[in-house]
Amino acid sequence: MKRRIPLKSPPSLPASSSETFTRLLMRWHVEDNHRAMPWKGERDPYRIWLSEIILQQTRVEQGWAYYERFIQAYPDVRALALALDAEVFKLWEGLGYYARCRNLLKTARKVVSDHGGQFPRDYSSILALHGVGPYTAAAVTSFAFGLPHAVVDGNVLRVLARYFGVRESVDEGPVRKQLEAWAQALLYPEDPGAYNQAIMDFGATVCKPATPKCSECPMTADCQAFRGGCQDELPVKTPKAARRLRWMDYVIPVSEGAIPLRERIGRDVWRHLYEPILIESELPRSSKDLLTDPLVLAFNGGALPEEDQLSAPFVQLLTHQQISGRFLIFQPDGRPALPEGFAWVDVSALPTIPFPRHIRQFVDQHPLLSGR
Repeated sequence: MKRRIPLKSPPSLPASSSETFTRLLMRWHVEDNHRAMPWKGERDPYRIWLSEIILQQTRVEQGWAYYERFIQAYPDVRALALALDAEVFKLWEGLGYYARCRNLLKTARKVVSDHGGQFPRDYSSILALHGVGPYTAAAVTSFAFGLPHAVVDGNVLRVLARYFGVRESVDEGPVRKQLEAWAQALLYPEDPGAYNQAIMDFGATVCKPATPKCSECPMTADCQAFRGGCQDELPVKTPKAARRLRWMDYVIPVSEGAIPLRERIGRDVWRHLYEPILIESELPRSSKDLLTDPLVLAFNGGALPEEDQLSAPFVQLLTHQQISGRFLIFQPDGRPALPEGFAWVDVSALPTIPFPRHIRQFVDQHPLLSGR
């Protein structure tokens, strides 16, 4: 069993080791950090905040294009605050974690209504905004205003855990608090924003989760993980809970060039996005069970749809859920009565409707819905 290295309190952080860490990190940032992103060096708090919200739970490569589209559509916080919800959700479509989009609108409108359209300049006021946590508040205040607040994300936790040889789980509250205190103690006071950018970029490009580039690292002399040969074992993380499994079958009658849709308004995934008629079950249903479902038969005038009108299964992975299901699409005679909350929407309007990713992919690929 490996020896556990106890954490030390911030005052016990070795002065020489911490000074060396910060000095080497800042030298690497100036000489070797070539990571390009459109928001690097940005001083506008709106753009910094927007980029950080987009990048929550999103890879930089994916978020980059969304950031540029948002800046083009809403160049400042007032433009975003005045936007229609549906238009913003449409622009967000495909990014997932749609609570971020709801909070984006709430914060933009709060900044306009309560702060005169200007982002507050202090950490606590920014932290009070919707969807803003300690990491985002530290990013905005350090990058935009040069205030000494350290960012702590997965990259930072990984770098510190490896460098100082932390073998406790970084997901545990006391360990996380210690690492956050260390991050603050290591901050380069002359340019907190540059230091925050440096440590995040270093974690993303050198001290990577898998196959870290130790041969390119300027810190190996004092890195406890490198010296102990345990880079791939750190940081230690608490195993994640199993995903909840859900099965969703969508029924799409196409009548006179329109399909039934409704907005999801409950406190569930994809709130404020749109969906066709849904049959949800705890377990997968056979094709026969779905094709003979009373709801399906009612929408098809009592006729049994053909099995080739049923799509192949899809799988949509969310953080805590796995969504599986199929699409059943057919053309009934006439327009049957719709369940409450549904309305017939012309297929020509579907490109403007915000859908969850799996529905968007089906709509864009099916000839009856895409016009192909």
